[in-house]
Amino acid sequence: MKYFVASGEDLRLTADSRQALRGSFIELSDGVTHYELTGPEDGDVVVMAGGLTIPLFYWDGLVTELHARGLRTLTCSAYGRGYSDRVRSRYDERLFARQLSELTDRLGLTERPLHLVGTSMGALVAMAYAAQHRSSVSTLTIVGPAGLAKPQLTSPHRLLRSDLFAGLVARRRGRQILRGHLGHNVRDPELGATLTEMVLESFRFEGSLYAVFDTLQHLPVSGRDDLFRQTGTLGLPTLLLWGDEDNVTPLVHFDTARALLKPRHHHVIPECGHMAPFERPRDVADQIVPFVAAQSERLDS
Repeated sequence: MKYFVASGEDLRLTADSRQALRGSFIELSDGVTHYELTGPEDGDVVVMAGGLTIPLFYWDGLVTELHARGLRTLTCSAYGRGYSDRVRSRYDERLFARQLSELTDRLGLTERPLHLVGTSMGALVAMAYAAQHRSSVSTLTIVGPAGLAKPQLTSPHRLLRSDLFAGLVARRRGRQILRGHLGHNVRDPELGATLTEMVLESFRFEGSLYAVFDTLQHLPVSGRDDLFRQTGTLGLPTLLLWGDEDNVTPLVHFDTARALLKPRHHHVIPECGHMAPFERPRDVADQIVPFVAAQSERLDS
């Protein structure tokens, strides 16, 4: 799909504009990445891989909970999201896994195994990263993962295979489609409004809708059973979490995920939609912290 700037994208990410923005920035091989490495200096590091649209601010509630319990966190905005570069490249899981790999390496975080968390589309990225860097991952937490729906003739990936059609839809209806997608993610309308405002603010930067629609073209979020199965063979201690009222990646896929991933622990969060780390950060931390601690004790013993 040919790069484009959509209506409403009235800001540009530059070295100067980033000086007024929250977070840290680092130049990687594909572009500048927006990240935050925060929390107790001596804490085990938890690395977050986010979904289709979200900036790193999405993780703030969970980050606060994890810091209070002694863990250090690395969050980043995937390329095309937050304040990371809108790269003119193919937005597939190889790009996002490479971003995580280069970021953790450049920050000197690979000397001790990491605890990796992936949610929604980010779960696919986290699994791809884990397959490539098995020795550097201590635990894997998967939250409301994409990938287990069966491919449909009317799926976005099939409809958007045509660059011309994809570009046309993105330019004319991209922002409307984005708003509709965000509206399905959380149960609480007030929290949904906060999420929408957060995402759309970052989508004022040129190339944002291009990045999302190119991702929809090149990162399949259905029919990914083989990736789940492969992850289940890695022998990684895995935690599977899911919201019981997830309308984006429905709970109907929970048993399939369990069968393929073979998680050491699994938990369904009650009264929770698709974005559990954003909606129910304390409940997610309640699951992650003891899981991470148990594995760290095994490594230290």
